[in-house]
Amino acid sequence: MKSIATGFIALTVAAYAAPSLASVWEIDPTHSSAGFSIKHMMVSTVKGQFAKVSGTINLDDKNPTKSTVEVTIDPSTIDTHEPKRDGHLKSPDFFDVAKYPTINFKSTKIDKAGKGKFKVTGDLTMHGVTKPVTLAVEGPAPAVKNMMGGMSSGVTATGKINRKDWGLTWNKPLEAAGGVLVGDEVGLDINLELVQKPEAPTTAAAPAAAATAPGKK
Repeated sequence: MKSIATGFIALTVAAYAAPSLASVWEIDPTHSSAGFSIKHMMVSTVKGQFAKVSGTINLDDKNPTKSTVEVTIDPSTIDTHEPKRDGHLKSPDFFDVAKYPTINFKSTKIDKAGKGKFKVTGDLTMHGVTKPVTLAVEGPAPAVKNMMGGMSSGVTATGKINRKDWGLTWNKPLEAAGGVLVGDEVGLDINLELVQKPEAPTTAAAPAAAATAPGKK
C-alpha cells in the first residue's frame, strides 16, 4: 500500500507541475479596432471602424487549429469621420444599435493556410442574424513583454461579407447615373492587440493534494 500511495503522490505532483499547452489571451480594447470599407455611389470607397472591440482567444500553443476565438464589437462606436453618416448607420436603417447593441463572432473551425496564417470560420451575429463567415488571419505575432510586465501579441484578420445577408438592406437609387448609393459588399480589416491572461497559481495545490492521497501516514 505504501508503494501505491507513493506512486499516486508522484503522479499527482507531476500532473500539477506539467507545463500547460494552452494560453488565454484577452483583446486589449484600447489598442484594437475592427475596420470596414464599402463602395459609395459606386465610384469611391468609404472606410470606417468600430473603436470598441473586446474578446478572448484560447490559444492551443501546440496545435493552433484547436484554438477558439470570441470577439464582441460595439456598433455604437462606429466612426466614418462624418457624424451625420455615423448617426444614420446607428439608426434602424442600418445597425439599429438601440435594439442590437453588440456584434459577435464565435469561431467554429480553424484551418492552417501557410506559415503563421490561418482561415478562421465562425458564426457572425449582427443585426439579429447569425451566419457563417471565414476570415483570413495572420498571427499571433511573437509575444513581447509589455509595460505592465505581462506579455502582448497581435493578430490581423481580413474578409468580405454581403451586408444584405444580415438584413442591412437600406439603399437609395442614383437617378442620374443609375446604380445605388451604398454597395453591398463590405471589406473587413480587423487588428487586435492581445494581452496574455496570467495563469492561476498551481504550486500550492500540489502539497494539499499529496496530503490527501490514500495511504498517507
